[in-house]
Amino acid sequence: MKIFVPLDSVAVALGADALVAGIHAEAARRGVSVEVVRNGSRGMVWLEPLVEVEMGAGRLGFGPMVLADVPGLFGDLASHPKSIGLVQDHPWMKGQTRLTFARVGVIDPLSLDDYRAHGGLVGLERAKAMTKAQIVAEVTESGLRGRGGAGFPTGIKWKTVSEAAGEQKYIVCNADEGDSATFADRMLMEGDPFCLIEGMAIAGLACGATKGYVYIRSEYPIAIRVMEAAVLLARQAGVLGAAFDMEIRVGAGAYVCGEETSLLNSLEGKRGVVRAKPPLPALQGFMGRPTVVNNVISLASVPVILARGAAFYKDFGLGRSRGTIPLQIAGNVKHGGLYEVAFGLTLGQIVNEIGGGTASGRPVKAVQVGGPLGAWFPPSLFDTPFGYEEFGAKDGLIGHAGLTIADDSTDMLAMARFAMEFCAIESCGKCTPCRIGAVRGVETLDRVARGDVSAIPLITDLCNTMKSGSLCALGGFTPYPVMSALTHFPDDFARAKEAAE
Repeated sequence: MKIFVPLDSVAVALGADALVAGIHAEAARRGVSVEVVRNGSRGMVWLEPLVEVEMGAGRLGFGPMVLADVPGLFGDLASHPKSIGLVQDHPWMKGQTRLTFARVGVIDPLSLDDYRAHGGLVGLERAKAMTKAQIVAEVTESGLRGRGGAGFPTGIKWKTVSEAAGEQKYIVCNADEGDSATFADRMLMEGDPFCLIEGMAIAGLACGATKGYVYIRSEYPIAIRVMEAAVLLARQAGVLGAAFDMEIRVGAGAYVCGEETSLLNSLEGKRGVVRAKPPLPALQGFMGRPTVVNNVISLASVPVILARGAAFYKDFGLGRSRGTIPLQIAGNVKHGGLYEVAFGLTLGQIVNEIGGGTASGRPVKAVQVGGPLGAWFPPSLFDTPFGYEEFGAKDGLIGHAGLTIADDSTDMLAMARFAMEFCAIESCGKCTPCRIGAVRGVETLDRVARGDVSAIPLITDLCNTMKSGSLCALGGFTPYPVMSALTHFPDDFARAKEAAE
């Protein structure tokens, strides 16, 4: 028997390691030979740990599994109470367009042979036969934009570094995934690490960089372990070497180090504070040298672009939002998890059809898109297509494509206060609008909570100051959740006055 049990952090937190021990024990008791593969997650978080058994027609899935369900894996699988049928036929899987995550959950993450058998390294081999300018042109033509939140065209950033003067250049992967409701970076690193390595190697060829770093947050121990092992295996196989090599570095958990210049300071061993721009990291980045800083999903999207061509990738999406986006659906939701699909679905389709509405069964009140600094969208905006410009036109942002769903019991005044408090705690302290503004924001929202609605205009002025004057997106984006809560849910702010009276 060949059985797949995820090594994904969510599955492990829910008892996957104990299931592996239980499977081996049950197999030994029955005298059955069993091979257990620790794969990545399929993204159906509500079914984790999702155990799969390889059959002739595909893999049968069983989840969410507990130890008591293990003996049933050695009996009549069709009658197993946790069976979900063939995983590839599950509605959650069939509705997706998996390009970046095509191998996640399918392969053994640390098997280069498995990676190659599923299309791996084709893009890198093609890139080796191209000039730097040709690789950059291919990525530019694909329409790929930064998946970490900014949405900046990846090809333009690569072109700047490729043409910059410098004997040494670097590729830095931002894996400091600190936003709430985001886990795509972690899932990719845990489930398909060679994809990220291949993407970084292609970036190295395109930009003339011979060295790369992956900066991973310390809260991702499994991703760190898998990436370190994958780098060693890639080096031994000659995928990495003199032309391009890379290292894994671990951050200390500061949210602001998700901002590229703070990350670079931390990577250099300095305090993680924001750098003023200019100069841009593309010209003077790591150690003052030209540096590409891309997020995990941006770099992991490159291999399929090089393997199948820019036209293939660009064919997906809408407007200036091309390709696919890994939606990360979380919060009070029935079916949470990762769902990769082309840009263009409406927010309502994502929340109600893919997510299945709230887990509580109560009506959806709001959805925050883009992490803790994203705007709250009410159901009246659920017809908004999922795209960078489309969300921007509604005073929102896609960010890292994390969605937090809330039902009608949620107090939006409390959510606005949380955003300000989050900024106050996580601010690097370098600029006044962020360092002081967030503290004043908490104090002012507390006045509103005590019934002083006369303080609401102060919140608006403060948000405008933070948005215009902050040095980076931490202070600059904090107004999004605050002002969207105030704009779309004014009753939650007025209700505080009624309660005080």
